[in-house]
Amino acid sequence: MGDVVRAALVQAAWAGDKDTMVKNAVRSVGQAASQGADVVCLQELFYGPYFCQVQDASWYEWAEPVPDGPTLRQMSDVARENGVVLVVPVYEVEQPGLLYNTAAVIDADGRYLGKHRKNHLPQVKGFWEKYYFRPGNLGYPVFDTAVGRIGVYICYERHFPEGWRALGLAGARIVFNPSATSRGLSQYLWKLEQPAAAVANEYFVGTINRVGVEPFGDDDFYGQSYFVDPRGQIIGETASDSEEEVVVRDLDMGLLEEVRQLWAFYRDRRPETYSSIVEA
Repeated sequence: MGDVVRAALVQAAWAGDKDTMVKNAVRSVGQAASQGADVVCLQELFYGPYFCQVQDASWYEWAEPVPDGPTLRQMSDVARENGVVLVVPVYEVEQPGLLYNTAAVIDADGRYLGKHRKNHLPQVKGFWEKYYFRPGNLGYPVFDTAVGRIGVYICYERHFPEGWRALGLAGARIVFNPSATSRGLSQYLWKLEQPAAAVANEYFVGTINRVGVEPFGDDDFYGQSYFVDPRGQIIGETASDSEEEVVVRDLDMGLLEEVRQLWAFYRDRRPETYSSIVEA
């Protein structure tokens, strides 16, 4: 095996209040660290319910500054105390009325490294995200962490291949896809799109979903969080479709070079032929 990164995903259910959600996340990060995890990713908008199932301005109050809000300060301490890289998806306020669906990245020493703001926002029944968020304006950053270069692509973005590729071109070895996805609309794509992205872009993907029925909808969130390797193979089992779980898996980074030498997709790209994609 090559360089091995032990990575973890935290699949959680809505606990009824923000403080409990944060407390549970802290406990789960500690659990992952006790199993030797080097990097841990939480689910989309981790400290709340997925409130985008309704349109209610009272949820604006749940947004916090990034990185200077109380949750990010606490999670920086958690990262440092456990010696793990953390991906922390939160509701971000930049200034009053300017709100984003954001994931902050914190290094294993507690340093804030930067953030990804969700670029692609759905606006359909049960996913009223444009009511709450402005589309991201930071592109597709990658972050140099204690486990190497990682990227983040949030939930609905997984349907768009361009961002996956941008993260690969920027050198991502692992891309985390924190999500809030309920049964029905796109469940049949859950085990299709992320493995396909891992193959096409030749990196590891860790994809997280929440579980349970939340206050605003009849459909439940179906969990099934998992890691997939650059060959498109799911590593170990997927998580439960109904129970909270901390998924810890070993990612053999030696596969990156092996796959990129076998399937030379980056060598064989023809970007000069793709201009119509962005001109359309």
